[in-house]
Amino acid sequence: MAKDPVRVLVTGAAGQIGYALVPMIARGVMLGPDQPVILHMLDIPPAAEALNGVKMELVDAAFPLLKGVVATTDVAEACAGVSVAVMVGGFPRKEGMERKDVMTKNVSIYKSQASALEQHAAPNCKVLVVANPANTNALILKEFAPSIPAKNITCLTRLDHNRALGQISERLGVQVSDVKNAIIWGNHSSTQYPDVNHATVKTSAGEKPVRQLVADDAWLNGEFITTVQQRGAAIIKARKLSSALSAASAACDHIRDWVLGTPEGTWVSMGVYSDGSYNVPAGLIYSFPVTCKNGEWSIVQGRSIDEFSRKKMDATAAELSEEKDLAYSCLS
Repeated sequence: MAKDPVRVLVTGAAGQIGYALVPMIARGVMLGPDQPVILHMLDIPPAAEALNGVKMELVDAAFPLLKGVVATTDVAEACAGVSVAVMVGGFPRKEGMERKDVMTKNVSIYKSQASALEQHAAPNCKVLVVANPANTNALILKEFAPSIPAKNITCLTRLDHNRALGQISERLGVQVSDVKNAIIWGNHSSTQYPDVNHATVKTSAGEKPVRQLVADDAWLNGEFITTVQQRGAAIIKARKLSSALSAASAACDHIRDWVLGTPEGTWVSMGVYSDGSYNVPAGLIYSFPVTCKNGEWSIVQGRSIDEFSRKKMDATAAELSEEKDLAYSCLS
């Protein structure tokens, strides 16, 4: 039996990440090779013409799974009946802008989009926030869409997770598909903590700990962490544009694993609403290791945390608490 199409919203769809993301969704990379989709693309009025150009290209690509395209600048029309919402649109920080200015702009964007999702999206809509500050944008969205379950509002740290896997694979000269169970803790910012204390590599002699194979704690506790934390800036320096294809690919990975499940014995990183696990303050959107099954994520419990990790986890939590306070001050 052919499946009914799923309506997927992409905001900021005429932008760089949107342009990389929509063909991936239309090809089945996000929801599977047998799942038809209807794409809902939203952008701001100044981008309407470019958005229409993206719609023309989607038609021209003749994707078999793509059963319809809605391209609009109307937020209510964009949100109507969507089961997956990927929030890529936001206000980027420009030179000379204070953090509070950027936060004020994003708080107002996410407040209005939360209301539209609440009123028009499908009841169990899964939301992924990509636009920065991603964790705090997701928190604002949660506040203003109270009927969407808190567990359905997440932010993207899979890009950081994939970056960590990539660095380990490059260092060891192994396939990235053989590296698993890194963890990104905390904020999608330069305070995030990429943790490989529980990560393993598949070898001919079975699974081996990353720390044992790398055999260089100074690198793992130093350069490895800063490389992953600052990878976005390094790509901007190289491309003069921010990460787009890797962000789009990670967004597909995040939703696909959430909807279709993680492989047995493997966890991934997702920014989710904290319940106090690992002594992270409840009420923050914080990146944890999670497994997914039957469309639900759950935090992987019982991983040992050493003193080095604890400090890093607390530092990124402190930044998120400060961002939360800043965001709430922008509301008043």
